[in-house]
Amino acid sequence: MIIIQSSQTNKVQASPTTSIWEFTMEEKSISGAIAAIKDRYPEKGFAVNRVSKELVFVISGNGHIITPNQKKPIQVGDLVFLDKRETYAWEGNLTLFMANTPKFDPKQHKISDE
Repeated sequence: MIIIQSSQTNKVQASPTTSIWEFTMEEKSISGAIAAIKDRYPEKGFAVNRVSKELVFVISGNGHIITPNQKKPIQVGDLVFLDKRETYAWEGNLTLFMANTPKFDPKQHKISDE
């Protein structure tokens, strides 16, 4: 068992609109983080994780998950599954818990203008 206290998280300012608290651990197969989004992330274009699958739970707020072809509403209690290489953006005032498998690495996360 591994317990990571909230006081042990690593805060990352992903963009002017998004703060992320990473729950860091040595485990390579999975990772978790909380993201607070105010407006849109990324601010322009779309994000893509080229390696990890992501399971996202809406802790608070509401907004949209946007892909190049659609915009779907999300709210507290909703769960979103993003497959690797899927392009997306978050929009709204949201707090999200994100689990990534395998473990998230910033090198695999890219922002595109598409």
